[in-house]
Amino acid sequence: MDNLSAKHTTLREAPPDEQPREKMLDLGPDSLSNAELLAILLRTGTARETAVGLAGRILKESGSLGSLVEMSIEQLTTIKGIGPAKAVQIKAGIELGKRLARTSIRDEIIIRSPKDVADFLMEDMRYLQKEHFVCLFLNTKNRVIARETLSMGSLNASIVHPREVFLAAIKRSSASIICVHNHPSGDPTPSPEDIELTDRLKEAGDIIGIDVLDHIVLGDRTFVSLKEKGYL
Repeated sequence: MDNLSAKHTTLREAPPDEQPREKMLDLGPDSLSNAELLAILLRTGTARETAVGLAGRILKESGSLGSLVEMSIEQLTTIKGIGPAKAVQIKAGIELGKRLARTSIRDEIIIRSPKDVADFLMEDMRYLQKEHFVCLFLNTKNRVIARETLSMGSLNASIVHPREVFLAAIKRSSASIICVHNHPSGDPTPSPEDIELTDRLKEAGDIIGIDVLDHIVLGDRTFVSLKEKGYL
């Protein structure tokens, strides 16, 4: 194969054990590895790698599938063999997956329990590598009227001030709010800082007249409600 044709290596031109598109057609999507699924998004490899080889290296260099989800287009293009076009393909696939994960949630979200909050936000937040502090703004019937990420912290700290939370709530004429943040470690056990922040938010809400219904900490497929723990 000359250099020109090598640069246009397609999935079909890869060795038989590296043809994920055909494998999916024959055996279904569940039969594919993460690298094979990513290879389908990439469509082509490089002059020296098949699409599957390139996909495997991307997963290795990113560190994990969760880390890949968090990477920006600019970060993706620092990986050898990934230009802007392939980076956009990857990000588009990830975003479509996120939206698909939410399709079982009705457009009109009514919060009746902490689990409803976890079901609504878990797939969006459990892969994040930094703490994100998110507020759900509710009307008098506990319907979610808006959602906003108010801060992004370091690896193990989320920084938010009550004034930012309630300024956003007042702008939306919220009757109540639910605060949510993730723990990148996967362990949702509230820290002393989480408990202290919850106390400050409750005090501010009582003064302003906007109820803080809960503060929920998300881990990896698990969560803790500070209200259920008796902190609200």
